[in-house]
This record gives sequence, structure tokens and C-alpha cells, in this order.
Amino acid sequence: MKIVFLRLFVAFPVLIAILFLSAGTLAYWEAWVYLAVLIIPMSFVLVYLLNNAPELLERRMRLKEKEPAQKLIIAIAFFCFLFAFLLPGFDIRFAWSQVPAVVVIVADVLVLLGYGIVFLVFRENPYASRIIEVEPGQKVISSGPYAIIRHPMYLGESLMFIFSPLALGSYWAMIPALGIVLLLVARIRDEERVMMRNLEGYPEYMQKTLYRLIPGVW
Repeated sequence: MKIVFLRLFVAFPVLIAILFLSAGTLAYWEAWVYLAVLIIPMSFVLVYLLNNAPELLERRMRLKEKEPAQKLIIAIAFFCFLFAFLLPGFDIRFAWSQVPAVVVIVADVLVLLGYGIVFLVFRENPYASRIIEVEPGQKVISSGPYAIIRHPMYLGESLMFIFSPLALGSYWAMIPALGIVLLLVARIRDEERVMMRNLEGYPEYMQKTLYRLIPGVW
């Protein structure tokens, strides 16, 4: 589990540096609230996984994708992610956007909702790996949020990506954030091809649960 704490020890200081160095000030209240919205629930989820699902936590630490298409998607997503968190700081510094405080707070709530959906996935699916793979003995999960849509984790992540720029006080950062969501759509399509080929019962699950990401839409 040392790798878990090592990555967290690196990830959050890097995120903090990106936000405040690009803003050129520590007087960036939107970033402070956003960091609290991220770090507090993530800390509780980390404790939950350490005590109840350490194997899932180990799966979440895997980073090397096996599918060529996914490697490309992850590479592009990295740059979108970087710009999605660099732009808000510059936006604050140069006052490109004037996002009302109420919009910022509502966006924070929706980011928190997105992470809540991700947590429900963690509770329901012990195979929720960060990379696309099918493990020996893996079974199709069709209960909980998986009874409504086939990719609830991506729904939660999409909410987080879409509303993080607004939570950080930036309209412009929504452009790379929406790029990440489009990449998630491409990832879903490729992931389902892998699941249909390698996971027994997945084609039947697709017939039962019709929608991938948004109930009644897609």
C-alpha cells in the first residue's frame, strides 16, 4: 500500500501547485473550496477501501493499459486534463471569466455528487480497475447503479470533469474538460468491445441494461 500513499503524496501537491502558480496568488477561494471538496471525501473513501476492499485499491493503482486504443486515449486525456487545471488559474489571474459565486458553489456540489457516484461503484464492483482488463473469475456486475446504466463510474467522472472548471471559476477550462468527456465516450466504446469478447455474460447484460452513460439517452 506504500504506492497508494506515495501517489497521493505526489498528486495533491502537484495539483495545488498547478492551481495556485497559474493563478499567481493564494487568494483563490474557488480553488481552496474545490480542494476541500476533493480531498475530504477522497480521504474517507481511502480509509473505507483500506479497511473493506484493499484488493480494489490495488486495482485502482494499475496504470498500464493493455489495449492500443486505450493507450492513445489516455495519452490525449493527459494533456486535456493538464489544460483543464492550468486554465482556471490563468483565468483567475487575467479575469477572463466572471463566474458567479453561486455557480461555483453549485458546481462544487455537482463535483461532490459525481464522486459520490464513483464511491457507489466502488462499493458495488470489486473489479473496478483503473485500466481495461478482464481478470480470471471476474463476473458481470448488474446490481446497484449497474442496473440503471452500464458505466456508472464514467457518469460520476463526467460530472466531475464537466463541473470542475466552473467550480474553479473558469468558463474557458470547460473546453479541455469536455474533451476529456468525449474521450470517455471513446473509451466506453472500446471497453465494451473488450468486455463482449472476454467477459462471459456481458452481451446478455448489454441487452438487459440498455444505456451506457445517461439513462434514456445513450
